[in-house]
Amino acid sequence: MKPLLPTFGLLGALLALGLWLRPPAVPPNPAPLTIDAALGETSRDHGYEKAREHRTFHFPRDHGPHPEFRQEWWYVTGNLATPDGKRHFGYQLTLFRIGLQADPPPPGSSAWRTNALHLGHLALSDIGSGRFHHFQRLIRPALGMAGADAEPFRVWLGDWSLGIDGGTTEQPRFKLVAAQEGIALDLTLEATKPVVLQGEQGLSRKSATRDTASYYYSLTRLATAGEIRVGEERHVVAGSSWFDREWSTSALTPEQAGWDWFALQLDDGRELMFYRMRLKNGQDDPASQGTWIGTDGRSARLERSQWRQRESGHWTSPKTGNRYPSGWEIELPEHDLAFEVTPRLVDQELTDAALHYWEGAVTVRGRSKGAPIAGVGYVELTGYGPATP
Repeated sequence: MKPLLPTFGLLGALLALGLWLRPPAVPPNPAPLTIDAALGETSRDHGYEKAREHRTFHFPRDHGPHPEFRQEWWYVTGNLATPDGKRHFGYQLTLFRIGLQADPPPPGSSAWRTNALHLGHLALSDIGSGRFHHFQRLIRPALGMAGADAEPFRVWLGDWSLGIDGGTTEQPRFKLVAAQEGIALDLTLEATKPVVLQGEQGLSRKSATRDTASYYYSLTRLATAGEIRVGEERHVVAGSSWFDREWSTSALTPEQAGWDWFALQLDDGRELMFYRMRLKNGQDDPASQGTWIGTDGRSARLERSQWRQRESGHWTSPKTGNRYPSGWEIELPEHDLAFEVTPRLVDQELTDAALHYWEGAVTVRGRSKGAPIAGVGYVELTGYGPATP
């Protein structure tokens, strides 16, 4: 999901830090730009559209940027393995565009001037070694260093990139490339199911408040193959990925603390996405919801009352002190489905980001209509802090 708080919250954190934006591997701007300076006296909401009404989606155009909204992200996760099954990996590549002001730079502005920033998170869970690698980039979209194009679709931050490389309008094939500090991904991802519109025909409401919504769709199963490099080791891999796409101009409400988000791929060809929006009082926001995707690609919305979720363990980060759930028991009585979700590594916390969060590869084990069921997926946990006495 990666909805509203990571992007907006991270922007707020960067504003508080007064972070200087210096592009990597190119000559620096003679007058480095802070986010405060880029915002100037312009309200972050002023001039941007909001996700309030249903819309018609157009592909491949909607894979591309939507600068009329303040923030958007392209999010890919996957579980991969070597042909002999001896090495397993989870990976995440999330590419954000964060609008600073709705109006473009005026004619004659410096080539360094921008009305947006591009942010990226790259992570690799090396299950065999028990190591979790993660990196962050923040680059201004100037001189081609970062950006997003609609047709042909491509989004990039330096040499991190995701773009369409064939396939069909309904089921595209993507090329994903990213490398940093000895970790490299070179993957081809081919959709085997059509787009799933999340929420209400693609309008995903995060609370009862009219303005806390995004436009949200997913490609829930992409056959994935390619190469992963870890140091001097190169591994041919294959498996399955998940692609999420969202854009909005909203933040979460003051009553909301964060969420638990699940994207699960069952071995029988079904997928399941659901998120529990957590309120600061410990209750669930009624806006919590999900989607059930059948083997034929048809989907049905899930209300919060349709699944039961119980934490079966916890883990405390030695780096941040944050205490996260670490294992879940899930039941969907209407689907006669019950399973356990288990992290493939307990430590998959991203700590390089201004906003710390847990995002990692998981396994699924349980029963469906009395028969064994298994699967893989990803879980994202935000808004968790140190345990209270």
